[in-house]
Amino acid sequence: IMYGGEAEAQSESFGGFGPAIIIAMFGILAVLLLEFGSFSSAAVVAFVIPFGIMGGLIALFIGKESLSYTSIIGFIALIGIEIKNSILLVEFANQERERGTPLREAIEKAGEVRFLPVLLTSMTAIGGMIPLVMERSPLYSPLAMVIIGGLITSTLLARIVTPPLYLLLAPGEKKKAPRRRFFGGKGEPDPVVTPAE
Repeated sequence: IMYGGEAEAQSESFGGFGPAIIIAMFGILAVLLLEFGSFSSAAVVAFVIPFGIMGGLIALFIGKESLSYTSIIGFIALIGIEIKNSILLVEFANQERERGTPLREAIEKAGEVRFLPVLLTSMTAIGGMIPLVMERSPLYSPLAMVIIGGLITSTLLARIVTPPLYLLLAPGEKKKAPRRRFFGGKGEPDPVVTPAE
């Protein structure tokens, strides 16, 4: 059976997306591991990704849009926004624990202090996508729908799921001199050399 027209175009467009998405996911996990130095923290941050994908698919279904080239780009952009929002929560909790705050209190404080910035960031992105949805453009509307739907579900569900997941997978207690990280944060102090007498 030979497929032509739109089916053929979609097949050609999606042909290289599979390997590219897999490489991108491994790249994201590698960056998170370098940033946090802990697989558990990286896992907590990355756990929000399925929530966004679910919300994006629901938005496409409600909007009666198919999974197109631009909607795939929307999913990629959505994952980046999700990861950034989740980093705000986990990084704040880790910083509180480094200051000696108990585990449960640290994650509760992170949720209270960081949820508003995360919510405002998501609302700003959603507001910017609404005109593209209302335009009903076959090129841009699917992308905007994916981002809007994904941000709604990931923002709300991450606020509910991230705290207990962090409690379950919390990294070990931080030492007074934490190891150097690749992207910001405090590194180990330089060794002090005492001259021999």
